[in-house]
Amino acid sequence: RALPAARIEALTLQATRRLLRAAELLCRLQSRALPSRLQVSRDLPYRGSRKRAHLLDIYRLRAHAPEDGPRPVVMYIHGGAFEACSKDTHMLLAQRYARAGYVVANVNYKLAPEHPFPEGLRDVCEAYRWLLDNASRFGGDPTRLILAGESAGANLALGLMLTTCVERPEPWARAVFRSGQQPIAVLPACGVLQVSELERMRTGRPRDFVTRGMCQMERAYLPTEPRWEGEHALADPLCILESDAVIQRALPPIFAFAGGLDPLADDTVRLGAALQRRRARHEMCVYPDEIHAFHAMMWRSNARDAWQRGFRFIDRILAELDAEEQARLPCAA
Repeated sequence: RALPAARIEALTLQATRRLLRAAELLCRLQSRALPSRLQVSRDLPYRGSRKRAHLLDIYRLRAHAPEDGPRPVVMYIHGGAFEACSKDTHMLLAQRYARAGYVVANVNYKLAPEHPFPEGLRDVCEAYRWLLDNASRFGGDPTRLILAGESAGANLALGLMLTTCVERPEPWARAVFRSGQQPIAVLPACGVLQVSELERMRTGRPRDFVTRGMCQMERAYLPTEPRWEGEHALADPLCILESDAVIQRALPPIFAFAGGLDPLADDTVRLGAALQRRRARHEMCVYPDEIHAFHAMMWRSNARDAWQRGFRFIDRILAELDAEEQARLPCAA
């Protein structure tokens, strides 16, 4: 007797979560084998508790000496459909930024369905504020902080960015805004930038595992109706940018990319259009024959290209900031 489709979907998702938990344990063991060029400060608490959800790792080059001056900081936010994965499963992506010379904070956060929205976003906001206060201890420059993440992490990076640009009613978001410090750039990769109405991803697509998983993600991350107007707005940062909402501070430069075979690619295309309409600085790239999170397969040519485009984008921003600082220095007599 055939199982109902809903039952098959539930069993498939359950098995996937178990596989991801097993993969995370394996990654945690492998994380002790650090590339010789890098040093790491592990499991630093960024909130009052020492729960695993509230820990981060700092990666940096061993060759970086204090006299070389502070380095730009990357805050990396892992993906996993808001329900799975951790800083350990995504350590190679964080380390890729560290190998390029950045001081990298690879952060954990609370996961759905046990901790639905806004708990994960609240956590990354707390981690951001911790970095502003503590990055200099690790040779980082908190005034040159870059947000990066993929998939669900891209959503959280974009939501966090908006808390630095718009004064929100939530105390944890308002605290970020009142810090006065914005990221100098944001790199959301292969992002699910609107969590609500994920049924839209099934339009014109087969009912495959990926699209089933997306609809489950919405149910896990947004299980209840908003209690007040706008309560869930930051779960859909793309919709805020597409709307006529007033953005009180200028949006930071944004570099985003996706694979053309990824059901989420439309979110990246829409993000580019929204930023164009707002006349915000941005660069978008869709790789037609690539899948979701293809950049994690760093041996592939398109993955290497996406990484290099991102690094060049950041380099241009940093060069312009350096030029502005030089222009502000008093001229020699």
